[in-house]
Formats: sequence, C-alpha cells, structure tokens
Amino acid sequence: MSFEEVFTLQIYPFLRLLPVTDIQETYKSGLGVHFPLISEENRGMHILLVEDDPSVAASVIDGLVNASIDVKHVSNGTEAISLALSENFDLILLDLGLPDMDGQDVCRSVRQKSTTPIIVLSARSDEIDRVLALEFGADDYMVKPFGMRELVARIRAVARRAGPADTATPAATQDIGPLSIDRRTQKVFVNGQDVYLTPKEFGLLAYLATDPGAVYRRNDIMSEVWDTNWYGTTKTVDAHVAALRKKLGNQEWIEAVRGVGFRLGVPDS
Repeated sequence: MSFEEVFTLQIYPFLRLLPVTDIQETYKSGLGVHFPLISEENRGMHILLVEDDPSVAASVIDGLVNASIDVKHVSNGTEAISLALSENFDLILLDLGLPDMDGQDVCRSVRQKSTTPIIVLSARSDEIDRVLALEFGADDYMVKPFGMRELVARIRAVARRAGPADTATPAATQDIGPLSIDRRTQKVFVNGQDVYLTPKEFGLLAYLATDPGAVYRRNDIMSEVWDTNWYGTTKTVDAHVAALRKKLGNQEWIEAVRGVGFRLGVPDS
C-alpha cells in the first residue's frame, strides 16, 4: 500500500478530528502536502469542464483524474449548454472567457433548465463578475490561479450542499399560499407553474420556509445554507435573495428586515 493510500485511509480521518490550529500547523510542517485529493465524497463523480485554455484544461483534468473524478471537457459555450442539458453531470466547472459566448450566458442558459451545481473558474476578480455569476445561477466562484486541493474541497462542499435533504427536515411538500415547495424532489411551484431554482436558491427558500414569517439572520442563513466553512461575505445572501425574488415573480415573497436578515411572506393577492 502506498503512502498516499495509508495517509488517506488511516492518518487523514484522525487529522480531521483535531482542532483547526493543530491541522494548520500540521499542514505548514510539510505533512500537509499529502492531504488526500481522493475521498469517498468525490470518488466516481462525473464533472463537465468548460475551459478554452488547453494548458489550464489539461492541469485541471489531471488533478481531477488523480482525485478519482471522471471529467468530460469542452472548450466553448455552445457545446457546454448542449452537453449540460443532455447528460447527467454531478457538477459543472465553468470558465467565463469562452470563444463563442460569455460564460455568464452559459450559466444562465443552463440554470433555466437544470439544477446541476456550477462552480465558476475565472481570472475575473471584480465583485460585479462574482455577483452576476451567483445571480445567474452559479453555486460558487473561484478566481484563477487556484490550487487543486482547494478546487476539490470546493467540489466536495458544493456536492454536499446539493445532496439529499436531511430526513429531519419538515414535511416533504409544503404549501404557502400559491407557493408549493417539494423538499423530496427539490421542486418549487408558484400558482402551479414550475420554477427552476439553483440548489443554493432552493436551500435558501426551504430554510426560510421552515418557519414562514420568522426572521432569519444573514449569518444563520450562511451557516445553514452555505455551511459553517464558507469564507465569503453575507452579500452572497443578498444576491441569492434578489435572484430568488425575481424567479418567484414577486418581491414580497422575501422581506428584508433592516439590520437583521430576511423572512418569508405571502404577497397580497
């Protein structure tokens, strides 16, 4: 058995139980270079990589294959949309600077008909690019250059958040006025019309619907929907709320409580 296999099976599970400061010191000491890419969480995942730069694509593919992740690669937006809507992928890695169209348009087109999680990989670091990507349906955003271990960790995190709902959640189907939320299938209907939501948008709506009318703080929403290891700002919540309001067709579905957070309401008929 190789050192990598021994580390993955015997040492790494123990390290994950240590305090964060101890793990950081272990990583800095040099042992961290062996932190495993392979995990049962990502083993056998099927991912679509949309990247037009051959060198970047080759590097990402090599890293993902080493992590036991199956990768299909395309280099333009047209093929990306076609494949994303015709094949079942666990996740999509999307570059924005594509030769035939902007990756933001690819994200928006895919999200209108699919709930497959999307992580944007881009050299664009401006806040407006991040916000637009999230509003158009992306679940995460990484700025190039990035490390493969961080990418694989983010893939695992997004996949966990997009996974099956916990059995302790409220009833599978919940009706709030003309709004119907099916937690089992992650489907949402307004006045009987199917509304396509990203996994994160669905998680946000389902969380607010746990107790309609109750106010939920931004930090609590981040912790519940994005998980406690999220490193972004609470502006991400506002961006997703804006996108969710638009898709539900009425701003009054989600009310902002100044200085606190948000609550779910029912628009006046």
